[in-house]
Amino acid sequence: MSEIAAERTTNADVALVGAGPIGIELAVALKRAGLDYVHFEARQIGHTISCWPPETHFFSSPERIAIAGVPIQTADQRHPTGEEYLAYLRSVVLQFDLEINTYERVLTLAPSGGGFRLRTATRRGERTWHCRRVVLATGGLAGPRRLGIPGEDLAHVAHTFRGPHMYFRRRLLVVGGRNSAVEAALRCWHTAADVTVSYRRREFDAEIVKPHILKEFAMRVRDGQIAVLPGTVPVEITPEAVLLAPADAEGRPADGPRHSQPADFVLLCTGFEADLSLMEQAGVELLGEERAPVFSRQTMETNVPGLYVVGTAVGGSQRQFKVFIENSHRHVAKVVAALTGEVSAGEPDSPASPPGRVEELSEEW
Repeated sequence: MSEIAAERTTNADVALVGAGPIGIELAVALKRAGLDYVHFEARQIGHTISCWPPETHFFSSPERIAIAGVPIQTADQRHPTGEEYLAYLRSVVLQFDLEINTYERVLTLAPSGGGFRLRTATRRGERTWHCRRVVLATGGLAGPRRLGIPGEDLAHVAHTFRGPHMYFRRRLLVVGGRNSAVEAALRCWHTAADVTVSYRRREFDAEIVKPHILKEFAMRVRDGQIAVLPGTVPVEITPEAVLLAPADAEGRPADGPRHSQPADFVLLCTGFEADLSLMEQAGVELLGEERAPVFSRQTMETNVPGLYVVGTAVGGSQRQFKVFIENSHRHVAKVVAALTGEVSAGEPDSPASPPGRVEELSEEW
């Protein structure tokens, strides 16, 4: 039998799926605890962050997104950029010599024989794994939240902001009103784009948009440098323009006159959705419009025995983010305690935080 064929069926006690920040932090904790685990990542570590526009800064301060007790140091003492944070994640993986099966996607997950059967895909073919417990750290930003309107897939329409340069001296319509949309509009204006923003609400929410971003944005709008079309929502995109309808109280198209906004490019900052397919396959109960998984706050175990969820994945497809990197660190300690038998599902939340945490966050999670 060849080496490749011999590897096709493998056993491990714990399967960890996802190598974003919390997945990597949990891998460190599992290794420290001496647990037998295998770690899968469909792409490269920190993939979502690698898709950010160049030189995009975290909103969170370094100590809040540091993992595994390893501090983040930046040259200018500012919040780290995506590039700096990816370098930091690589350094953590190297420091703890973590074995992560990158570019090995978990295709299927199903309860089997008192544990779970996972089928994965690599460049060399598919493999089958049998694991007693599974932890999903799959995040909440697998793909864009689509509008489902005509023209959404035209070549000049983007769901993610890759940087402002391509919009230099072109007419750009930005759709959205949260941090990503407002920051993209500002960055494109600074590179001489003709920027208009369509937002389904009548006003931008100061509780959602970061104050320093909203302050500059309001100044640019006041001075006529960025145009805003409040209370509008796109209903069709053509190569030359975007047809906008009035938005109702829920942000959906309402009756009323349509407005055709000329645009060379369209940037849809409409949010992202989680990939919940593995949870669905395994039988995890998903609740509400955001389809958040049911889980124990004491152990992070879902309604499927032996299947746990950590990180932003606990929020499903969050429309208003409540679960971030910075308030997910505590998930790590809870899962490790559950896997090692240090806490039962009936015990209250443990006050312990992962090693090296500077502070215990006060948020619900």
